[in-house]
Amino acid sequence: MSDDNERTRNTEPAETVVRGVSRLMHQRDETCLSEFTLKTGRRVDVIALDRKGLFSVVEVKSSVADFRSDNKWHEYLEFCDRFYFAVPMEFPTEILPTDCGLMIADNYGAEILRESSPGSMNASRRKALTLRFARSAASRLMGINDPPIGR
Repeated sequence: MSDDNERTRNTEPAETVVRGVSRLMHQRDETCLSEFTLKTGRRVDVIALDRKGLFSVVEVKSSVADFRSDNKWHEYLEFCDRFYFAVPMEFPTEILPTDCGLMIADNYGAEILRESSPGSMNASRRKALTLRFARSAASRLMGINDPPIGR
């Protein structure tokens, strides 16, 4: 199998989980962005903002190997009020930390199996993250409505 085919095969489960999570967040009246870069340079799989200004970060794990090889998720906790892992239906959820929220998702939707413990952000971080979220969303929309010339 070529590298491109291998890469596509490995990302498909993650993409379906992201789609399902996005649909659930929409149902919960939260707006979300995928592949959102924090000021630290780390990129979260999904970040959502609710009407109260609270942030949820969702870390997608498509396989056991993906979970075991990734230790950066701890760095996301200070950038959210709620933190979840989201996994496909066949994922062995017993290996995930029990002090984090848990979602099961597929291409059509997601379900929260365990609510996240509430976290809290300081006011200056919340303001900076809200501004970054808004600018990122607006920039993506501008790119759809009027793609840059030469790309």
